[in-house]
Amino acid sequence: MRINWIELSGYVASALVFLAFYMKTMIPLRVVGILSNIAFMTYGFGGRLYPVLVLHAILLPLNCVRLLQMRGLIRKVRAASRGDLSMEWLVPMMRRRRCAKGEVLFRRGDPAKELYLLFSGSVRLLDLGVELGPGKMLGEVGIFAPTHQRMDTAICETEVELGVMATDKVLELYHQDRRFGFFLIRLVSQRLVEDYGSLRDGLVAARQGSALLSGGEASPTR
Repeated sequence: MRINWIELSGYVASALVFLAFYMKTMIPLRVVGILSNIAFMTYGFGGRLYPVLVLHAILLPLNCVRLLQMRGLIRKVRAASRGDLSMEWLVPMMRRRRCAKGEVLFRRGDPAKELYLLFSGSVRLLDLGVELGPGKMLGEVGIFAPTHQRMDTAICETEVELGVMATDKVLELYHQDRRFGFFLIRLVSQRLVEDYGSLRDGLVAARQGSALLSGGEASPTR
């Protein structure tokens, strides 16, 4: 039996839908989705199945836009992984929040449900004694900690404006492209190095102070 081009386009469209369910990453999924939209539009037009034609005529530009957005995100992640840890590309994906002076952003042991980027003001991490200013990110360590809990208590030193991203969104970006995961590893590593440096400097200063105090007490009086 001879298969005409209308039937063939229907089989191709069906095969592409099956392939779309097999895809594990977003960009190949979008590409296959675009191809299936074209095949279904061909099938709908040739078979005069106008609901199918209209549906996929709507889905086609949507898939194209999502593909372009994803490729743009990957370019930004690639640039971030090679250069400075800039957070500007994350800002459009965040919602803004204002916090009053003295407000507790989170406490040690709280569930790590959000990631924060400071737009203005300052936040102090109590246990570490570290003050974070505009452009700094906080909360990323707790998201990837085994317990998924906050490792410190954060209090707003001044009125603060924040960018907030839910943990689910962070993990979604992580799974969409592994280069974003590399970006987060660098970010967490940098934070741990900075925290270690602050603790080390504090211990060195304390030891020097103790040595000076002990030396002063031990020295004979004239």
